Amino acid sequence: MARKASRAHATEEGLFPQESAGEAGEGPIYQIPASWKDLLADEIRKPYFHHLAQFVAEERSKHEVFPPEGDVYNAPKLTPYKNVNVLLLGQDPYHDTGQAHGLCFSVRTGTRFPPSLVNIFKELHSDLGVPVPKTGNLTPWAQQGVLLLNAVLTVRAHEPNSHKGKGWEKFTDQIIEKVGEKPDPVVFVLWGGYAQKKEKLIDTTRHTIIKSAHPSPLSAHNGFFGSKPFSKINAALREAGKPEIDWSLS
Repeated sequence: MARKASRAHATEEGLFPQESAGEAGEGPIYQIPASWKDLLADEIRKPYFHHLAQFVAEERSKHEVFPPEGDVYNAPKLTPYKNVNVLLLGQDPYHDTGQAHGLCFSVRTGTRFPPSLVNIFKELHSDLGVPVPKTGNLTPWAQQGVLLLNAVLTVRAHEPNSHKGKGWEKFTDQIIEKVGEKPDPVVFVLWGGYAQKKEKLIDTTRHTIIKSAHPSPLSAHNGFFGSKPFSKINAALREAGKPEIDWSLS
C-alpha cells in the first residue's frame, strides 16, 4: 500500500503589508502571502505590475471580477514556498458566478463541477480508484504541497481570457521560475498546449515534468484520459523521498 501524506491543517499566513505608494504600491493586488514575500518583492515593484494593479482596480470598479479580492492569492497562501512539491498549472480562473476561489481547476464547496473538473475526477477514479468526490474544492491538495496556480489570476465575469495579456503572465512566470529554483525536486504538471509552453522555464534535468492533453471536453479524449497523472505524480514524489499526495477529497 502506498504511503500517504497526512493532511496538514492550513495555517493563516500573514500577508505582505501594504507599503506606501512609491515603494511596492498599495491595495489588495500587492498583498502577497508572507512566505513568498522575499521571492516576489522585486517583481511587484516593476512598472508592469503597477500597470496591472491599476487595470485590475479599474476592472473591479466597473465590472464583476473573479475571484474576489481576498482569494486572488489563495494558491501561494495555501501552499507556502517551502512546502511546494508539485506545481499544477492552469490558464484562467473560472468565469461564472461562485466558481473561482484562487486555485486552478477548483471550485467552492457546493458549486457544480465545471466540465474540466468532471474529467479530472473521472481520470482520478480511473487512475487510482478514488471515488468521485462530492466537492470540487481542491484545498486539501494545496495543503499537501500542490501549488494550484493559474497563469492569469483574475477574470471579468462571464468573459473568459478577458485579463489575458495584462501582466499576470509575467508575474506567474516568476512564480514558476522561483519554484524551479528550489534545491529539491518538484513535479510540474502541464495539461494542454498553453501550459506546456511554460516548460522552457523549468530545469528538466532536476525536476519532473508530467504533461498530457488538457482535461477540457474538447481535448480530454486526445490524451488526457488514460494518462494516469496522479499515480505518476506520486511515483515521482516517492522517488524523491517525499510524501505522496492523498488525492481523495471526501
